[in-house]
Amino acid sequence: MDIEAVERYGNRRIQHRIGSSQAAPDRGNSKVCFHWRAGRCSRFPCPFLHSELPQHSDGGAKRAAGADERGFRPQGLVWRNSNTNGNSGPPSRWGKGRGGGAAGGVRPQRKTLDKICNYFISGTCSYGEGCKFLHSWFLSDSISLLTPLNGHQKDVTGIALPTGSDKLYTGSKDETVRVWDCQTGQCVGVVNLGGEVGCMISEGPWIFVGVPNAIKAWNTQTATDLSLSGPTGQVYAMSVGNEMLFAGTQDGRILAWRFRAVGDCFEPAASLVGHRLPVVSMVVGAMRLYSGSMDHTVRVWDLSTLQCIQTLTDHTAVIMSVLCWDQFLLSCSLDKTIKVWVATESGNLEVTYTHQEEHGVLALCGMHDAQAKPVLFCSCNDNTVRLYDLPSFNERGKIFAKEEVRAIQIGPGGLFFTGDGSGELKVWKWLTSEVPAA
Repeated sequence: MDIEAVERYGNRRIQHRIGSSQAAPDRGNSKVCFHWRAGRCSRFPCPFLHSELPQHSDGGAKRAAGADERGFRPQGLVWRNSNTNGNSGPPSRWGKGRGGGAAGGVRPQRKTLDKICNYFISGTCSYGEGCKFLHSWFLSDSISLLTPLNGHQKDVTGIALPTGSDKLYTGSKDETVRVWDCQTGQCVGVVNLGGEVGCMISEGPWIFVGVPNAIKAWNTQTATDLSLSGPTGQVYAMSVGNEMLFAGTQDGRILAWRFRAVGDCFEPAASLVGHRLPVVSMVVGAMRLYSGSMDHTVRVWDLSTLQCIQTLTDHTAVIMSVLCWDQFLLSCSLDKTIKVWVATESGNLEVTYTHQEEHGVLALCGMHDAQAKPVLFCSCNDNTVRLYDLPSFNERGKIFAKEEVRAIQIGPGGLFFTGDGSGELKVWKWLTSEVPAA
């Protein structure tokens, strides 16, 4: 694949590392910091506790908070262990603590002005610091904006960081893939594809780009350049599992290719038929493929047989994103809900919690914060991305964008990326210690 160079660039890879948060001092008392509860303590070290008091001597406070020592595993859905002795376990923890103080260690709800100035968004506000609305791209004491990356002219639809590369790749509806140097933040190459990028993912050194009627694939280490034919119409979603590449297409099929190390190539393996409308979201976890469609359903496919084993019909609009978290499946939709699914003893998925939003939900992404706590990113069609603590769904913060954010990607060392409908890409980082929001 020909890359049009933009300028000379080095070959150094930037190292973004977040060290462990500094250990809290031995405060010698059991009083919880009032300012910490309000989310604005600036003392370090603080003489009071920055955590809630344990509720049980046997460690029950951690369980009450819904904490999970295994943490966030976006690609690791694990079915419920049958040896649970009837304990309902994690499903009862979803949504606990919302709107009800800080019991169990959950984060108190933020109370501050969060309406962003529309003139600030367009760069034309004449009030400056005297404006009564927010002049910031985010509202959170846990993240910082490192830099915007400008270059795309239309929606950013995919972000990829292939293994072993010191470059960031982004795809857009402007029919290009841009290559960014991680050291300088400069665009160092542009790939013109001749068709809108519907999605883009990376797996190892490979990058896969979904375009109308094809998938473009290239290996960033060997420079192998492939074009996989078979899709009809736009490719909206892709995922990798069991040494196969899956692509959701505009005609409702899911096409599968099997990777062959000999020859460094992909061979057609199957065509999964079941959805009646375009497949727009997919994720793989624990030998299952989950596909979301415009037909309002999520289908569950067994990767060993490539057969559909369950169809989830609880949503009432297009399934925009699906995500695996520990033993749960999360799905979001334009019906303004996020649903949390868990397997019953029979193996079928059922809804264990439904989170309501005020707007349609476009994308989900999950990662750890700097303190190793799981956080869910939820992009909505009001041009915002909400951050939620899991499993409580207490709001952690908010990111604002010029237009809808369709692409969110986790990076190394606490980095993450968002791409919006205006073509702007932003680079963010988790803070090692929280600071009061401006």
